[in-house]
Amino acid sequence: MLAVYFDQPGDPSNLYLKEVAKPEPGPGEVLLKVAASALNRADVLQRRAQYHPPEGASNILGLEVSGHVAKIGPSCQGPWKEGQPAMALLAGGGQAEYAVVPEVCLMPIPSGLTLTQAAAIPEAWLTAFQLLHLVGQVKAGETVLIHAGSSGVGTAAVQLARLAGAIPLITAGSQDKIEAVKKLGAAAGFNYKEEDFSAATLEFTKGAGANVILDCIGGSYWEKNVACLALDGRWVLYGLLGGAEVHGELLSKLLAKRGNLFTSLLRSRDKKYKAELVSAFTQQILPHFAQDKPRALRPVVDSVYPLKQVAEAHEYMEQNKNLGKIVLEVASGLGSQ
Repeated sequence: MLAVYFDQPGDPSNLYLKEVAKPEPGPGEVLLKVAASALNRADVLQRRAQYHPPEGASNILGLEVSGHVAKIGPSCQGPWKEGQPAMALLAGGGQAEYAVVPEVCLMPIPSGLTLTQAAAIPEAWLTAFQLLHLVGQVKAGETVLIHAGSSGVGTAAVQLARLAGAIPLITAGSQDKIEAVKKLGAAAGFNYKEEDFSAATLEFTKGAGANVILDCIGGSYWEKNVACLALDGRWVLYGLLGGAEVHGELLSKLLAKRGNLFTSLLRSRDKKYKAELVSAFTQQILPHFAQDKPRALRPVVDSVYPLKQVAEAHEYMEQNKNLGKIVLEVASGLGSQ
């Protein structure tokens, strides 16, 4: 099969399609013929050798896919049959013609969504669900500040916060992005390039601050995060796009707020955790994607690239221009090499 490959870490130009062995499903696994795979920051970091796959995971990029079941491995006990459409959460291997998936990480595709749209759900939405509910313990009426609010995780978190009865606020790098995410349910948005999001959050909440902060930025935001964190608030750190170093009195300032700092990753979680997360999401959230429901949830797809243009897709992500997800079409996106 063809898969996205790079011989050495570096910039997007190192990416190309290579013929590799087609994987075989083991016990409890399903082989999926991939239709589409969404791009994630983890793919960019892995390409740079800054984020390695968990032990035992495929070295091929790609953490979320949609497609059709091609083969059922031994010992599978789930409802899946060959030919069924599905979407899946992966620890790696999605940017290829075929991917092996633990059957517990497969999900049905909501009615009315295309395979391209479905590919934008698993990693982004499961991450947002995990951050808000399992880690952040969000409650109705609480204010949630979501950094990178126009990203795949951000646009999912805004909609999930609204579904939970919370009030989502976002940061983003342009007014156009802010206005677009407001249409998804954000109560307000702050352009981090032009204003102090911490002061703006405190003004919006009349001094109370944000009960939950979803933060993929890290070091460069710590002081402003603590400043606008509510008493007993939960600061959930899940990325370090703004660096890992902290200079200053973080602990004393966090202690004064009785603040809680949580850290969370999804890719490195074990199969049992992911199975429980997928099950909870499938039962509690997937029904809300039904397009006949008022305020139905929807994945936001910014752009679609054929797989052979994976380098261009990486370049576009690094420009931070996307609103929502960048999707690679696999089944129809190979073309001549």
